Amino acid sequence: MTLRKVEIADATEPLAQYAQAMADGPLVVTREGEPIAIVLSVENADLETVSLSNNPRFFEVIERSRARQKHEGGLSSAEVRALFEGEP
Repeated sequence: MTLRKVEIADATEPLAQYAQAMADGPLVVTREGEPIAIVLSVENADLETVSLSNNPRFFEVIERSRARQKHEGGLSSAEVRALFEGEP
């Protein structure tokens, strides 16, 4: 996979053309050499996955959950199955 870059002032092709080239790897859009955006293939991902992967509040929930699990422990898969045994 190749990481390609294009300066925003030089990005004159239609977005569709950049999107069709995603098989070659992501495209980083820069302004004065600094990354400002990325055009990335999202094969095998639905809209919800894409949305959550860019949601800071979702990451806060995940981090709180990880910290709580580390501090308090968690349930094994067997314990979770036992909780739902007999559920319709």
